[in-house]
Amino acid sequence: MSFRLRKFFRPNQKAAEKSGHTTEPLNSSLQKNLDALNNRTGYSSDIIIRKLEIEGNKKTKVAIIFVEGIVDNRSINDFLVHSLVNDGDPKEKQANQHVLDTIADKVVSVGKVSRIHDWKKLYESLMSGHTIILVDGMEQGLATRTKGGEKRSIEEPPTEISIRGPREGFTENIRTNTALVRRRIKNPDVRVKSMTLGQVTNTNVEIMYIEGIANKKTVQEVCDRLERIDIDSILESGYIEELIEDEPASPFPTIHFTERPDVVSGNILEGRVAIFVNGTPFVLHAPSLFVQFFQSVDDYYSRAYIGSSLRFLRIMVFLISLYAPATYVAATTFHQEMIPTQLLIVLSAQREAVPFPAVVEAFVMEITFEILREAGIRMPKAVGQTVSIVGALVIGQAAVQAGIVSPAMVIIVAITAIASFTTPSYSMAIAARLIRFFLMVLAASFGFYGLILSFIVIIVHLCSLRSFGIPYMSPIAPFIPADFGDSIIRLPWWRDKKRPKLIGTNNTVRVGENQVPSPPDSRDMKKKTRKGD
Repeated sequence: MSFRLRKFFRPNQKAAEKSGHTTEPLNSSLQKNLDALNNRTGYSSDIIIRKLEIEGNKKTKVAIIFVEGIVDNRSINDFLVHSLVNDGDPKEKQANQHVLDTIADKVVSVGKVSRIHDWKKLYESLMSGHTIILVDGMEQGLATRTKGGEKRSIEEPPTEISIRGPREGFTENIRTNTALVRRRIKNPDVRVKSMTLGQVTNTNVEIMYIEGIANKKTVQEVCDRLERIDIDSILESGYIEELIEDEPASPFPTIHFTERPDVVSGNILEGRVAIFVNGTPFVLHAPSLFVQFFQSVDDYYSRAYIGSSLRFLRIMVFLISLYAPATYVAATTFHQEMIPTQLLIVLSAQREAVPFPAVVEAFVMEITFEILREAGIRMPKAVGQTVSIVGALVIGQAAVQAGIVSPAMVIIVAITAIASFTTPSYSMAIAARLIRFFLMVLAASFGFYGLILSFIVIIVHLCSLRSFGIPYMSPIAPFIPADFGDSIIRLPWWRDKKRPKLIGTNNTVRVGENQVPSPPDSRDMKKKTRKGD
């Protein structure tokens, strides 16, 4: 295990050559190093080079290099420049054969200090927000951790609003995100492994898990898949999700993402692995199961029976959003005998003036609603919601009056659109919206027989999926009764004593014995005393 991890975090020589960052060592001449740096960066105006001289028996030339905007200027001025110029004994600095050792140990008083011996490491550190210190006559330099710059404050995530629970959400800063999780899990067994992906962007990526709870095979599988990534840029966690998922051709997502620290904390406590990507507030965690996409954070902060009923509701509404238009098309096209007589008369009267078949009606209204939904997302927030609601009402009413669609079809499509918003996972809701069109085609071609066949095919497909080797439909298929405590239903915490067996195989017990709530002993004694009286 340790050997494979060392191999995983070993520098990629091929990637370095492709990105232009060579492992050529630094030159002992400070001026030659600065000239090479300027030539490589094209004399970029945001790369600041400050030349200093350390006084002593002999003046020593020093250069401080950083990228403006991604560093903390105050730290550089107070703890680097001021320290190099004023602090320490100049004679001691000059007498020391290794000037960098003296600067690193006695002069620099900010952040973590690391050695730099080649240009690849220098460019990676410089572009990551570190400040580089080069000394004339030395073939190596120092990188001091001075990351800073403007960043977004911690706010409530707009896409995962909860009624009860924390109001904190992830930001675009990877160190802030990992710190938010560590605040919740104050345990030394929490492991964070760092790596760099993207041959051009050099994006910082970190995985987090709990040693002793997470399955070592799952952790290694995540590392292996990340190791295989060979791409120029990683700008968002969606890049990684698409490159490491088990079944890229499936419309159903097999990796869950969130921007809530409490959700990530709960998942790694169950044995999952979280993947943080610098520059995005969305954190991936895997393995992910089908039922997990219908679970909301409010389920865990409410009573068990409330959370269970809401999960049942979401799954039923998901099926409605998937099959409602197709069922209407099949019933009105092939199976009119299944519709009650009075309702059939009303529907026939409504469709008398409509020149199109039911499937064309459904496609027209579904595409119209998709256009309105996309317009509401892309437009400014101040007018986006208004455009979606007013546009749907106006277009629906106008379509009915023009005889393009029937009122019943408008109702069916409206219910379907509203039902799709109840799915907590956006990626799962998108999958339902795509599959819905294929189901309408099957309903228009084969009626209920096509819908039954499609349902069987979808179930078989879901059962064949895996998420990092874990069955996607677990604990339903394979059937694991012990894992039903937090799946379609949620048992009370005092009943749900073990973690999912297939997720984390080590340390499965999470709730101790005798946790069932009961009245205090003093209350029982009072009752007995009253009966005695």
